[in-house]
Amino acid sequence: MLSCYRVLDLTDDKAFICGRALSDFGAEVIKIEKPGGDASRLKGPFYKDEVDPEKNLTWFAFNSNKKGITLDITTPTGKELFLKLIKTADVVIESYAVGYLESIGLGYKDLSKVNPRIILTSISGFGQEGPYKDYKDPDIVVRALGGLIYTAGYDDRPPLGVSYEHTHYLGAMNGAVGTMIALAQRVHIGQGQHVEGITQQALDIVCSAEIEGPYAFFGEIPKRHGRARAAVTLKDGSTYYNPLLWSCKDGFIALNLLLNPASARNNLSMMEYIKRDGIDIGSFENWDWQTKSWEDMSRGEADKLMEVLGEFFMNHTKDELLALATENRFQLGPCNNAGDVLKYPQLNARNFWKDIEHPELGTSLKYPGGAVVTTQGYVGIKRRAPLIGEHNDEIYKELGLTSVEIQDLKDKKVI
Repeated sequence: MLSCYRVLDLTDDKAFICGRALSDFGAEVIKIEKPGGDASRLKGPFYKDEVDPEKNLTWFAFNSNKKGITLDITTPTGKELFLKLIKTADVVIESYAVGYLESIGLGYKDLSKVNPRIILTSISGFGQEGPYKDYKDPDIVVRALGGLIYTAGYDDRPPLGVSYEHTHYLGAMNGAVGTMIALAQRVHIGQGQHVEGITQQALDIVCSAEIEGPYAFFGEIPKRHGRARAAVTLKDGSTYYNPLLWSCKDGFIALNLLLNPASARNNLSMMEYIKRDGIDIGSFENWDWQTKSWEDMSRGEADKLMEVLGEFFMNHTKDELLALATENRFQLGPCNNAGDVLKYPQLNARNFWKDIEHPELGTSLKYPGGAVVTTQGYVGIKRRAPLIGEHNDEIYKELGLTSVEIQDLKDKKVI
Protein backbone atom coordinates (compact mmCIF):
# COMPACT_ATOMS: atom_id res chain seq x y z
CA MET A 1 0.00 0.00 0.00
CA LEU A 2 2.75 2.46 0.93
CA SER A 3 5.60 0.73 -0.88
CA CYS A 4 6.20 3.76 -3.12
CA TYR A 5 7.11 5.98 -0.15
CA ARG A 6 10.37 6.52 1.72
CA VAL A 7 10.26 7.61 5.37
CA LEU A 8 13.22 8.93 7.38
CA ASP A 9 12.69 8.03 11.03
CA LEU A 10 14.29 10.32 13.65
CA THR A 11 12.05 9.24 16.56
CA ASP A 12 13.03 7.96 19.98
CA ASP A 13 11.36 5.13 21.87
CA LYS A 14 8.17 7.07 22.66
CA ALA A 15 7.36 7.29 18.94
CA PHE A 16 9.08 4.29 17.29
CA ILE A 17 5.62 2.83 16.68
CA CYS A 18 4.77 5.57 14.17
CA GLY A 19 7.44 4.40 11.72
CA ARG A 20 6.65 0.79 12.52
CA ALA A 21 3.01 1.35 11.52
CA LEU A 22 4.02 2.94 8.22
CA SER A 23 6.48 0.11 7.52
CA ASP A 24 3.78 -2.47 8.25
CA PHE A 25 1.82 -0.95 5.37
CA GLY A 26 4.84 -1.29 3.10
CA ALA A 27 6.68 2.03 3.34
CA GLU A 28 10.48 1.95 3.20
CA VAL A 29 11.29 3.31 6.65
CA ILE A 30 14.93 4.17 7.34
CA LYS A 31 15.64 4.43 11.08
CA ILE A 32 18.41 6.97 11.64
CA GLU A 33 20.49 6.50 14.79
CA LYS A 34 23.43 8.36 16.22
CA PRO A 35 26.80 6.69 15.53
CA GLY A 36 27.09 3.82 18.00
CA GLY A 37 23.34 3.34 18.22
CA ASP A 38 20.22 4.93 19.68
CA ALA A 39 20.28 5.54 23.46
CA SER A 40 17.01 3.63 23.85
CA ARG A 41 18.81 0.41 22.91
CA LEU A 42 20.32 0.37 26.41
CA LYS A 43 17.06 0.78 28.37
CA GLY A 44 16.02 -2.86 28.27
CA PRO A 45 14.40 -5.31 28.57
CA PHE A 46 16.89 -7.55 26.77
CA TYR A 47 16.80 -10.94 25.09
CA LYS A 48 17.68 -13.51 27.77
CA ASP A 49 18.52 -10.56 30.07
CA GLU A 50 21.85 -10.03 28.30
CA VAL A 51 22.54 -6.28 28.32
CA ASP A 52 23.45 -5.67 24.70
CA PRO A 53 22.27 -2.85 22.39
CA GLU A 54 21.68 -5.46 19.68
CA LYS A 55 19.40 -7.52 21.94
CA ASN A 56 16.93 -4.90 23.10
CA LEU A 57 13.38 -6.30 22.99
CA THR A 58 11.65 -2.92 22.75
CA TRP A 59 13.86 -2.13 19.77
CA PHE A 60 12.93 -5.48 18.23
CA ALA A 61 9.20 -4.84 18.72
CA PHE A 62 8.88 -1.31 17.37
CA ASN A 63 11.61 -1.11 14.75
CA SER A 64 10.84 -4.30 12.87
CA ASN A 65 10.51 -3.92 9.09
CA LYS A 66 12.74 -0.82 9.11
CA LYS A 67 16.14 -0.35 7.55
CA GLY A 68 18.78 1.21 9.78
CA ILE A 69 21.60 3.69 9.26
CA THR A 70 23.78 5.77 11.57
CA LEU A 71 24.20 9.52 11.07
CA ASP A 72 25.08 12.49 13.25
CA ILE A 73 22.84 15.21 11.82
CA THR A 74 24.40 17.85 14.10
CA THR A 75 27.72 17.85 12.21
CA PRO A 76 28.10 19.87 8.97
CA THR A 77 28.81 16.73 6.94
CA GLY A 78 26.00 14.81 8.64
CA LYS A 79 23.56 17.62 7.97
CA GLU A 80 24.62 17.70 4.31
CA LEU A 81 24.06 13.95 3.98
CA PHE A 82 20.67 14.22 5.67
CA LEU A 83 19.56 16.91 3.21
CA LYS A 84 20.63 14.65 0.35
CA LEU A 85 18.41 11.96 1.83
CA ILE A 86 15.58 14.49 2.06
CA LYS A 87 15.67 14.82 -1.73
CA THR A 88 14.91 11.08 -1.98
CA ALA A 89 12.30 10.96 0.78
CA ASP A 90 8.57 11.55 1.14
CA VAL A 91 8.29 11.79 4.93
CA VAL A 92 10.38 12.62 7.98
CA ILE A 93 9.06 11.60 11.41
CA GLU A 94 10.65 12.99 14.58
CA SER A 95 10.09 13.24 18.31
CA TYR A 96 12.79 15.66 19.42
CA ALA A 97 12.11 18.45 21.88
CA VAL A 98 9.99 21.14 20.25
CA GLY A 99 12.17 23.51 18.24
CA TYR A 100 15.27 21.30 18.17
CA LEU A 101 15.27 20.62 14.44
CA GLU A 102 14.77 24.31 13.71
CA SER A 103 17.73 25.12 15.96
CA ILE A 104 20.07 23.02 13.83
CA GLY A 105 18.66 24.24 10.53
CA LEU A 106 16.52 21.18 9.78
CA GLY A 107 13.02 22.46 10.57
CA TYR A 108 10.09 22.09 8.22
CA LYS A 109 10.85 25.32 6.33
CA ASP A 110 14.46 24.22 5.82
CA LEU A 111 13.46 20.77 4.60
CA SER A 112 10.73 22.04 2.26
CA LYS A 113 13.25 24.31 0.52
CA VAL A 114 15.20 21.18 -0.41
CA ASN A 115 12.10 19.10 -1.19
CA PRO A 116 8.77 21.00 -1.39
CA ARG A 117 6.87 17.68 -1.33
CA ILE A 118 8.35 16.55 2.00
CA ILE A 119 6.01 15.83 4.91
CA LEU A 120 7.41 16.38 8.39
CA THR A 121 5.55 14.61 11.20
CA SER A 122 6.42 15.83 14.70
CA ILE A 123 5.31 13.76 17.70
CA SER A 124 5.34 15.40 21.13
CA GLY A 125 3.55 15.46 24.45
CA PHE A 126 1.95 18.89 24.15
CA GLY A 127 2.38 20.10 20.58
CA GLN A 128 4.54 22.61 18.73
CA GLU A 129 2.73 25.66 20.09
CA GLY A 130 1.10 26.76 23.35
CA PRO A 131 2.34 27.45 26.90
CA TYR A 132 3.34 23.81 27.51
CA LYS A 133 5.24 23.26 24.25
CA ASP A 134 8.69 23.45 25.90
CA TYR A 135 7.79 21.34 28.94
CA LYS A 136 9.34 17.91 29.39
CA ASP A 137 6.86 15.19 28.49
CA PRO A 138 7.67 11.90 30.27
CA ASP A 139 4.97 9.27 29.99
CA ILE A 140 3.60 9.61 33.53
CA VAL A 141 3.30 13.41 33.24
CA VAL A 142 1.39 13.36 29.96
CA ARG A 143 -0.82 10.52 31.18
CA ALA A 144 -1.63 12.44 34.35
CA LEU A 145 -2.32 15.71 32.52
CA GLY A 146 -4.57 13.81 30.11
CA GLY A 147 -6.80 12.85 33.04
CA LEU A 148 -6.41 9.09 32.85
CA ILE A 149 -4.39 8.50 36.00
CA TYR A 150 -6.86 10.39 38.21
CA THR A 151 -9.58 7.78 37.68
CA ALA A 152 -7.36 4.70 38.22
CA GLY A 153 -7.21 3.05 41.65
CA TYR A 154 -9.28 3.63 44.79
CA ASP A 155 -10.58 6.94 46.11
CA ASP A 156 -8.94 6.57 49.54
CA ARG A 157 -5.49 6.17 47.98
CA PRO A 158 -3.35 8.07 45.46
CA PRO A 159 -4.13 7.54 41.75
CA LEU A 160 -2.39 4.68 39.95
CA GLY A 161 -0.29 4.68 36.82
CA VAL A 162 0.69 1.60 34.81
CA SER A 163 3.97 -0.30 34.81
CA TYR A 164 4.38 -0.16 31.03
CA GLU A 165 4.91 3.27 29.50
CA HIS A 166 2.72 3.42 26.42
CA THR A 167 0.89 6.75 26.60
CA HIS A 168 2.96 8.34 23.83
CA TYR A 169 1.96 5.54 21.46
CA LEU A 170 -1.43 7.27 21.17
CA GLY A 171 0.23 10.42 19.85
CA ALA A 172 2.55 8.40 17.63
CA MET A 173 -0.24 6.36 16.04
CA ASN A 174 -2.26 9.52 15.41
CA GLY A 175 0.91 10.86 13.82
CA ALA A 176 0.99 7.83 11.51
CA VAL A 177 -2.63 8.42 10.51
CA GLY A 178 -1.96 12.11 9.91
CA THR A 179 1.06 11.20 7.79
CA MET A 180 -0.95 8.92 5.53
CA ILE A 181 -3.66 11.55 5.10
CA ALA A 182 -1.00 14.15 4.24
CA LEU A 183 0.43 11.78 1.62
CA ALA A 184 -3.03 11.39 0.11
CA GLN A 185 -3.59 15.15 0.11
CA ARG A 186 -0.20 15.72 -1.53
CA VAL A 187 -1.52 13.98 -4.62
CA HIS A 188 -4.07 16.79 -4.97
CA ILE A 189 -2.13 19.86 -3.80
CA GLY A 190 1.35 18.89 -5.00
CA GLN A 191 3.21 19.85 -1.82
CA GLY A 192 4.05 18.59 1.62
CA GLN A 193 3.06 19.88 5.04
CA HIS A 194 3.93 19.78 8.73
CA VAL A 195 1.87 17.20 10.66
CA GLU A 196 1.68 16.94 14.46
CA GLY A 197 0.86 13.91 16.61
CA ILE A 198 0.10 15.29 20.10
CA THR A 199 -0.15 12.78 22.92
CA GLN A 200 -2.11 14.86 25.44
CA GLN A 201 -4.77 15.71 22.87
CA ALA A 202 -4.98 12.10 21.67
CA LEU A 203 -5.37 10.94 25.27
CA ASP A 204 -8.10 13.46 26.02
CA ILE A 205 -10.06 12.21 23.02
CA VAL A 206 -9.75 8.57 24.16
CA CYS A 207 -10.80 9.43 27.72
CA SER A 208 -13.51 11.98 26.92
CA ALA A 209 -16.55 9.73 27.37
CA GLU A 210 -15.57 8.48 30.81
CA ILE A 211 -13.66 11.45 32.22
CA GLU A 212 -14.56 14.75 30.57
CA GLY A 213 -18.13 13.76 29.63
CA PRO A 214 -19.59 13.55 33.16
CA TYR A 215 -18.06 16.89 34.06
CA ALA A 216 -19.17 18.62 30.86
CA PHE A 217 -22.77 17.41 31.21
CA PHE A 218 -23.30 17.17 34.97
CA GLY A 219 -20.42 19.05 36.61
CA GLU A 220 -19.32 15.74 38.14
CA ILE A 221 -15.65 14.79 38.52
CA PRO A 222 -15.39 10.98 38.22
CA LYS A 223 -13.84 9.34 41.27
CA ARG A 224 -11.71 6.24 41.65
CA HIS A 225 -13.60 3.03 42.40
CA GLY A 226 -11.05 0.30 41.66
CA ARG A 227 -12.61 -2.32 39.41
CA ALA A 228 -16.07 -0.80 39.93
CA ARG A 229 -15.98 1.60 36.99
CA ALA A 230 -19.47 1.20 35.49
CA ALA A 231 -21.66 3.97 36.90
CA VAL A 232 -25.45 3.52 37.13
CA THR A 233 -28.26 5.44 38.84
CA LEU A 234 -30.30 3.68 41.52
CA LYS A 235 -33.91 4.18 42.67
CA ASP A 236 -32.96 6.86 45.20
CA GLY A 237 -31.07 8.85 42.55
CA SER A 238 -27.65 7.95 43.91
CA THR A 239 -24.80 6.71 41.74
CA TYR A 240 -23.71 3.09 42.06
CA TYR A 241 -20.51 1.62 40.63
CA ASN A 242 -20.40 -2.00 39.60
CA PRO A 243 -17.31 -3.90 38.44
CA LEU A 244 -16.17 -4.38 34.88
CA LEU A 245 -13.66 -7.04 35.97
CA TRP A 246 -14.75 -9.93 38.20
CA SER A 247 -12.70 -12.63 39.92
CA CYS A 248 -13.32 -16.23 38.92
CA LYS A 249 -11.73 -19.56 39.86
CA ASP A 250 -8.61 -19.16 37.71
CA GLY A 251 -8.38 -15.45 37.01
CA PHE A 252 -10.78 -12.76 35.88
CA ILE A 253 -13.66 -12.22 33.51
CA ALA A 254 -15.07 -9.02 32.06
CA LEU A 255 -18.76 -8.16 32.41
CA ASN A 256 -20.56 -4.86 32.08
CA LEU A 257 -23.88 -5.72 33.70
CA LEU A 258 -26.73 -4.05 31.81
CA LEU A 259 -30.24 -3.97 33.24
CA ASN A 260 -32.69 -3.08 30.51
CA PRO A 261 -35.26 -4.85 28.31
CA ALA A 262 -32.65 -5.55 25.61
CA SER A 263 -30.54 -7.46 28.16
CA ALA A 264 -33.42 -9.28 29.85
CA ARG A 265 -32.89 -12.58 28.04
CA ASN A 266 -29.20 -12.61 28.90
CA ASN A 267 -29.81 -11.85 32.57
CA LEU A 268 -32.64 -14.39 32.95
CA SER A 269 -30.43 -17.08 31.44
CA MET A 270 -27.59 -16.20 33.78
CA MET A 271 -29.89 -16.32 36.82
CA GLU A 272 -30.99 -19.83 35.89
CA TYR A 273 -27.39 -21.07 35.86
CA ILE A 274 -26.66 -19.29 39.11
CA LYS A 275 -29.54 -21.19 40.75
CA ARG A 276 -28.18 -24.47 39.36
CA ASP A 277 -25.04 -23.78 41.40
CA GLY A 278 -27.21 -23.77 44.50
CA ILE A 279 -26.85 -20.04 45.03
CA ASP A 280 -29.79 -18.22 46.60
CA ILE A 281 -30.65 -15.26 44.35
CA GLY A 282 -33.08 -13.82 46.92
CA SER A 283 -35.52 -11.19 45.64
CA PHE A 284 -34.19 -11.57 42.11
CA GLU A 285 -36.23 -14.77 41.86
CA ASN A 286 -39.22 -12.50 41.23
CA TRP A 287 -37.40 -9.57 39.60
CA ASP A 288 -39.05 -8.39 36.38
CA TRP A 289 -36.01 -8.36 34.09
CA GLN A 290 -38.17 -7.39 31.10
CA THR A 291 -39.23 -4.01 32.46
CA LYS A 292 -37.02 -3.07 35.39
CA SER A 293 -33.65 -1.33 35.30
CA TRP A 294 -31.02 -0.06 37.75
CA GLU A 295 -33.33 2.87 38.49
CA ASP A 296 -35.83 0.44 40.06
CA MET A 297 -33.20 -1.07 42.39
CA SER A 298 -32.26 -0.11 45.96
CA ARG A 299 -28.65 0.01 47.09
CA GLY A 300 -29.22 -3.09 49.21
CA GLU A 301 -30.55 -4.98 46.19
CA ALA A 302 -27.60 -3.82 44.08
CA ASP A 303 -25.16 -5.06 46.75
CA LYS A 304 -26.97 -8.42 46.86
CA LEU A 305 -26.77 -8.75 43.08
CA MET A 306 -23.00 -8.12 43.20
CA GLU A 307 -22.68 -10.77 45.92
CA VAL A 308 -24.68 -13.34 43.91
CA LEU A 309 -22.69 -12.77 40.73
CA GLY A 310 -19.37 -12.79 42.58
CA GLU A 311 -20.14 -16.15 44.20
CA PHE A 312 -21.22 -17.64 40.87
CA PHE A 313 -18.12 -16.53 39.00
CA MET A 314 -15.83 -17.91 41.72
CA ASN A 315 -17.36 -21.35 41.20
CA HIS A 316 -16.11 -21.52 37.60
CA THR A 317 -13.01 -21.13 35.45
CA LYS A 318 -12.68 -18.61 32.63
CA ASP A 319 -13.16 -21.34 30.02
CA GLU A 320 -16.27 -22.68 31.77
CA LEU A 321 -17.81 -19.23 31.97
CA LEU A 322 -17.01 -18.51 28.33
CA ALA A 323 -18.64 -21.78 27.29
CA LEU A 324 -21.73 -20.96 29.33
CA ALA A 325 -21.81 -17.46 27.89
CA THR A 326 -21.63 -18.54 24.25
CA GLU A 327 -24.13 -21.35 24.70
CA ASN A 328 -26.63 -19.33 26.72
CA ARG A 329 -26.12 -15.76 25.52
CA PHE A 330 -24.41 -14.32 28.60
CA GLN A 331 -22.51 -11.16 27.78
CA LEU A 332 -19.13 -11.81 29.35
CA GLY A 333 -15.61 -12.68 28.26
CA PRO A 334 -12.36 -13.97 29.77
CA CYS A 335 -9.61 -11.58 30.85
CA ASN A 336 -6.67 -13.18 29.05
CA ASN A 337 -3.15 -13.24 30.43
CA ALA A 338 -0.08 -13.46 28.18
CA GLY A 339 -0.22 -17.27 28.02
CA ASP A 340 -3.91 -17.19 27.10
CA VAL A 341 -3.30 -14.67 24.30
CA LEU A 342 -0.49 -16.71 22.73
CA LYS A 343 -2.66 -19.83 22.51
CA TYR A 344 -5.98 -18.12 21.78
CA PRO A 345 -7.79 -20.13 19.06
CA GLN A 346 -9.13 -17.10 17.16
CA LEU A 347 -5.66 -15.61 16.76
CA ASN A 348 -4.13 -18.94 15.83
CA ALA A 349 -6.88 -19.65 13.29
CA ARG A 350 -6.05 -16.34 11.61
CA ASN A 351 -2.31 -17.10 11.60
CA PHE A 352 -1.74 -13.96 13.65
CA TRP A 353 1.56 -14.94 15.27
CA LYS A 354 4.64 -14.75 13.07
CA ASP A 355 8.01 -16.43 13.61
CA ILE A 356 10.70 -13.97 12.52
CA GLU A 357 14.27 -15.09 11.96
CA HIS A 358 17.05 -13.47 13.98
CA PRO A 359 20.26 -14.85 12.46
CA GLU A 360 22.36 -12.77 14.87
CA LEU A 361 20.70 -14.65 17.75
CA GLY A 362 20.73 -18.01 16.01
CA THR A 363 16.99 -18.41 16.46
CA SER A 364 13.56 -17.06 15.54
CA LEU A 365 11.24 -15.04 17.78
CA LYS A 366 7.46 -14.94 17.83
CA TYR A 367 5.87 -11.57 16.99
CA PRO A 368 2.27 -10.36 16.71
CA GLY A 369 1.17 -9.91 13.12
CA GLY A 370 -0.79 -7.02 11.68
CA ALA A 371 -4.04 -5.61 13.07
CA VAL A 372 -5.28 -4.75 9.57
CA VAL A 373 -6.13 -7.33 6.91
CA THR A 374 -6.73 -6.32 3.29
CA THR A 375 -7.37 -8.03 -0.02
CA GLN A 376 -4.31 -6.24 -1.42
CA GLY A 377 -1.73 -8.16 0.58
CA TYR A 378 -0.28 -8.81 4.01
CA VAL A 379 0.02 -5.91 6.45
CA GLY A 380 2.35 -6.48 9.40
CA ILE A 381 5.79 -7.64 10.40
CA LYS A 382 8.04 -9.04 7.67
CA ARG A 383 11.60 -8.84 9.02
CA ARG A 384 13.50 -8.16 12.24
CA ALA A 385 14.63 -4.72 13.39
CA PRO A 386 17.94 -3.46 11.98
CA LEU A 387 21.31 -3.85 13.63
CA ILE A 388 23.31 -0.68 14.30
CA GLY A 389 24.22 0.80 10.90
CA GLU A 390 23.15 -2.38 9.12
CA HIS A 391 22.10 -0.58 5.92
CA ASN A 392 24.77 2.12 5.82
CA ASP A 393 26.42 0.74 2.70
CA GLU A 394 23.13 0.32 0.83
CA ILE A 395 21.77 3.80 1.58
CA TYR A 396 24.99 5.83 1.32
CA LYS A 397 26.11 4.13 -1.89
CA GLU A 398 22.70 5.06 -3.29
CA LEU A 399 23.73 8.69 -2.61
CA GLY A 400 26.90 8.13 -4.62
CA LEU A 401 29.40 7.51 -1.81
CA THR A 402 32.17 4.94 -2.25
CA SER A 403 33.18 2.29 0.26
CA VAL A 404 36.30 4.34 1.07
CA GLU A 405 34.22 7.47 1.71
CA ILE A 406 31.78 5.55 3.87
CA GLN A 407 34.64 4.17 5.98
CA ASP A 408 36.11 7.66 6.31
CA LEU A 409 32.77 9.00 7.58
CA LYS A 410 32.64 6.14 10.06
CA ASP A 411 36.16 6.89 11.30
CA LYS A 412 35.17 10.53 11.78
CA LYS A 413 32.03 9.42 13.70
CA VAL A 414 29.72 11.14 11.23
CA ILE A 415 28.04 7.77 10.65
